[in-house]
Amino acid sequence: MAKHGKRYREALKLVDTRREYKIGEAVELLKKLPKAKFDETVELGIKLGVDPKQSDQMVRGTCPLPHGSGKKVRVLVFAKGAAAQAAKDAGADHVGFDDLIKKIQEGWLDFDVAVATTEAMQEVRKLGKQLGPKGLMPNPKTGTVTDNPAKAIQEVKAGRVEFKMDKAGNLHIAFGKLSFETKAIEENAKSIINAVMHAKPASSKGKFIESCTLASTMSPGLRIDTHEFTPSTN
Repeated sequence: MAKHGKRYREALKLVDTRREYKIGEAVELLKKLPKAKFDETVELGIKLGVDPKQSDQMVRGTCPLPHGSGKKVRVLVFAKGAAAQAAKDAGADHVGFDDLIKKIQEGWLDFDVAVATTEAMQEVRKLGKQLGPKGLMPNPKTGTVTDNPAKAIQEVKAGRVEFKMDKAGNLHIAFGKLSFETKAIEENAKSIINAVMHAKPASSKGKFIESCTLASTMSPGLRIDTHEFTPSTN
């Protein structure tokens, strides 16, 4: 069992581990806990009441963040012609087609989000072994396969997170920095929880969000009361 440091133990004294906090209360408490010497990342951990073995119960989506993520996002775009020029004008960090495909096949993955035009995806699909395990494969469901790459780039750069359920039915979503204003953290968190709720599969029955925890990089988790986000049919 891992041993926690003094700062963590001091923070844990301020947390009621049996309580589910309203999201606003949780953020205020998180801001008051002993801090690390760096700007910690804030994240949500969500346990879903779905069967991850069923393909029709996969939970995946995107969520725009009202206050951004606090992270510089490097965007790569697979495109040709006018779409490629539009991507460059929109601020993409890397734009290309055959050259980028070859570079990635050789092991280069120095970017955070990949966007592709519909035409480009015919060849980009060949990069499944390289991009798939890293969660970097463009996908229509996340808005990263599009014939308007400029719009996708603007959304990603402005602050947007993607979420995808793991094999155990969990989501881990980083969405900001502890240095953000309290209201900014709260509003980002609410946007994500609402987005996850709207991604509930039609085949999922019973309680969808089984548990939700807010934490920063070095803090204990704060259990969140999600009833205010739960549809009456849930």
